[in-house]
Amino acid sequence: MRWKHLNETSMINLAEENYLKTIFNLSGNGKENVSTSAISDFMENKPSSVTDMLKKLSDKSLINYKRYNGAYLTPAGKDEALKVIRKHRLWELFLVKHLAFSWHEVHEIAEQLEHVKSELLIDRLDKFLGYPSSDPHGDPIPGIDGKYRLINNKTLGELAEGERCVLTGVKNSSSEFLKYLNEINISLNTRIRVLKKYAFDGSVLIKINEKHRQTVSREVSKNLLITPI
Repeated sequence: MRWKHLNETSMINLAEENYLKTIFNLSGNGKENVSTSAISDFMENKPSSVTDMLKKLSDKSLINYKRYNGAYLTPAGKDEALKVIRKHRLWELFLVKHLAFSWHEVHEIAEQLEHVKSELLIDRLDKFLGYPSSDPHGDPIPGIDGKYRLINNKTLGELAEGERCVLTGVKNSSSEFLKYLNEINISLNTRIRVLKKYAFDGSVLIKINEKHRQTVSREVSKNLLITPI
């Protein structure tokens, strides 16, 4: 069953969609309260502007908001956030699979495409892509009913020496980080073996696809989501 629609007087605009998506992402997939300051920092907006928007979203029953206590999504707000996230991740996958974009190039383009209102277009895009479960960064794609599978949160840094894994996602999907991974030949489904962990600085010596060795920093290893094999 598809998400419920807001009535015409409650239709949300692009800015409101961005706020709902941000609150969802900052709240651990809609599970926790998010402070005004956290939203302000993430969106690089003034706290006063954030407060004004939170009041508008509260008036539309998309969030529960109390001054000094932050905000959390109502069921209706979570549905709207997931619609935007679904569109964003489907467009990212389309851009990578069919328009030859690299995974570090698609985020900003998908930020624009995610606000397309046509549900028919998005449903046909989903069908065209084969109803995928994850985007080019390993993030889950919500289905037409808003349901999605949670990704494995185990990181490369948690593995012991000698253990093997497959890269299934990234915590940091910034362009800079993804470009770095491209340079060292790491992408989704890359096989990695931990050769040595250095206590001095937390760096890790790995073998990539059993072909070449690479030392990665603690920061890199904690941003690589993996499935042990």
